Amino acid sequence: MPAPRTVLLTGAAGGLGTLMRGLLPQYGYELRLLDLLPIEGEPDAIAADLGDKEALREAVRGVDAIIHLAGISLEASFEKILKANIEGTYNLYEAARQEGVRRIVFASSNHAVGFTPHPEGPAPIAPDALIPIDTPHRPDTFYGLSKSFGEDLAQFYWDKHGLETVSVRIGSCFAEPTGVRMLSVWMSPADGARLFHAALTAEDVQHTIVYGSSANTRLWWDLSTARALGYEPQDDSEPYAEKLIAEHGELDSDNPEHAHLGGHFTVNPPIWPY
Repeated sequence: MPAPRTVLLTGAAGGLGTLMRGLLPQYGYELRLLDLLPIEGEPDAIAADLGDKEALREAVRGVDAIIHLAGISLEASFEKILKANIEGTYNLYEAARQEGVRRIVFASSNHAVGFTPHPEGPAPIAPDALIPIDTPHRPDTFYGLSKSFGEDLAQFYWDKHGLETVSVRIGSCFAEPTGVRMLSVWMSPADGARLFHAALTAEDVQHTIVYGSSANTRLWWDLSTARALGYEPQDDSEPYAEKLIAEHGELDSDNPEHAHLGGHFTVNPPIWPY
């Protein structure tokens, strides 16, 4: 697929959105920014709620592709998740369909499969023991449930309307990992930009689901579908391992917070503060 020129970035004021605002333009993209609130220093950004169908349709008009990061990124009541993540994502897909947008990159999450046990044993995990991309949905929260819905919505819009999506089951994208679990699921910001660029430009993706992380020594999941898009991760969390393990200790599978891919989301999820 030719590189899109204009990309709508929803959730542009969030943590991941802020990182991508700084990194994606180097790949030649002109970003159109959308968030619920105005973005400081970005006077042309669109301030709109995902429930405002007219504003969404205007926001997507004329773009070549969409990176959809907007919504609630932690656990919340089902009512809040329903409005922001489920109805909001549907509204965006419908606006994209109406305006003829060809591709969406959807920020799914590892929490769509969060109750999947993570592989045990010394790193690196053998390739045949990595969590496969076709592992069944096992959401760990209403948040994870909304990401499962988003993946299924993406499949439906491909089958029904020919709108392509790459659903990225993001691990944790921060400047550096902050915990021992994150050593396995961390995605450096630079690798995040590489993966989004690959997802925007790969040929014939239809609906493709990929895991989103760097090439970590302690990797838990299979990155083969991401690599098939042309993604070549450059970073590894291992340089941070000694310090984090000294501070927090190794993961213990007898601890309910450590036993599954979703970590503490399965037991005591962080709550959206708004």
